[in-house]
Amino acid sequence: MRKLAGKRIALLGSRKIEEIGKLVENQGGIAFSRPAQGTTLLKDDKLQDHVRLLIKESFEWIIFTSGIGVETIYQTALDMNEGDALINSLQKANIAARGYKTVNTLKKLDITPSVRDDDGSTAGLIREFSAHSLTGRKVALQLHGDPAPRLKQWLEDNHADYEEILPYTHIPPDENVMNQLLSELLDGKLDSVFFTSTPQVRNLFTFARKKKADTQLKSCLSEQVVALSVGKVTAQALHEEGIERVIFPEAERIGSAVIELARFYN
Repeated sequence: MRKLAGKRIALLGSRKIEEIGKLVENQGGIAFSRPAQGTTLLKDDKLQDHVRLLIKESFEWIIFTSGIGVETIYQTALDMNEGDALINSLQKANIAARGYKTVNTLKKLDITPSVRDDDGSTAGLIREFSAHSLTGRKVALQLHGDPAPRLKQWLEDNHADYEEILPYTHIPPDENVMNQLLSELLDGKLDSVFFTSTPQVRNLFTFARKKKADTQLKSCLSEQVVALSVGKVTAQALHEEGIERVIFPEAERIGSAVIELARFYN
């Protein structure tokens, strides 16, 4: 028997939707695409400036928060014929990394972090960082699609002299889609909602607050609709919004999350 038989599941991501939908359908579920990610646009005119900054500024610490951010920086350096110079600068600096994808991407460049999170989260990174003094230290903070307010506040509280790398602009999710998603949630038309990134959590709750429906949304996700997260980091974003019941796998994998939801229902 397929364990998600008849369950209506909203997919909030914007990538690999057909693939995720097929995983849900293989378990008997019904998948609905409701992209809540929004769009993140890198300011291309600044990318080369940021690569030059990493090469020339002799940062004492460089904090990487996403694998795609590392890839984007390195690819830009290659396009500038500065790939070797970038690697040389990274090898001289202390490197901190959040997330297994980030660590694996750095490994491909022969870079081993001095500090990494203990559980895949920003809180875990901060815990491991606490043994190091950052007062007055020059720090580069790589951001990509997630403003990481908690990490930035921690750097400020610890008096680090930090520079953000990879600036970005946000185009919010389609308002009609968000209206539809919020209505479906509050009207009991969904059994589960699948979050695959922290911006999806923020965007949904920000939209609900705008519509003065955040209390109803919190109640809905706490009592009726099951919140499914791809991993610990996104689950933490839901916890911070007051959602205690969040289903997520130990290993941050989309397929593992779908299986974990199936186990929850059986």
